[in-house]
Amino acid sequence: MSNAPVDKGRRRFLTVATSVVGAAGAVGVAVPFIASWNPSAKAKNAGAPVEVNIGKAEPGQLIRVEWRGQPVWVVRRTPEMLASLEGLADQLRDPNSEQPQQPEYASNLYRSRKEEYFVAVGICTHLGCSPQYLEDSFGEQVEGVSAGFFCPCHGSRFDIAGRVFSGVPAPYNLVVPPHYYVDDNTILVGEDGEQA
Repeated sequence: MSNAPVDKGRRRFLTVATSVVGAAGAVGVAVPFIASWNPSAKAKNAGAPVEVNIGKAEPGQLIRVEWRGQPVWVVRRTPEMLASLEGLADQLRDPNSEQPQQPEYASNLYRSRKEEYFVAVGICTHLGCSPQYLEDSFGEQVEGVSAGFFCPCHGSRFDIAGRVFSGVPAPYNLVVPPHYYVDDNTILVGEDGEQA
């Protein structure tokens, strides 16, 4: 041991500097560790809600978006399309949407929150094909019905509310995903929201 006097200022500086470097190192280790607890961007996108801008949708137009890796259709229905839904009950397998293929708020004739817009997962309930939207030529598939969805793979037919016709391979109506209207021009697909 040296008999030299102790430099308390130098000791204090070294103690503070060591503490600061140690704290910075602890933060440098903790931040990535805590960040690893969060889901990855890929995982977030897999189940994240999707916004759909319907502000410029023309009557009869179909808008396609992807939600959870599945196609989702938003159709702005015309008054003629809506009127055609009323007289089809005797031709449909599940006209009152009794099978749980939609949220409670879509268990109505139109299978939607707002009559004008139909939101559905664009996958046939038979074998998972993607039906075609026939805006004006659905009458070739079902007499007297101008618009609907036709699955060319096995011939399943759905009306403009996604209800399946009797006598086709598809067992259920098209699935209506949870959704709500953020405002008059935006639908959020993937969440029920608090609007009714």
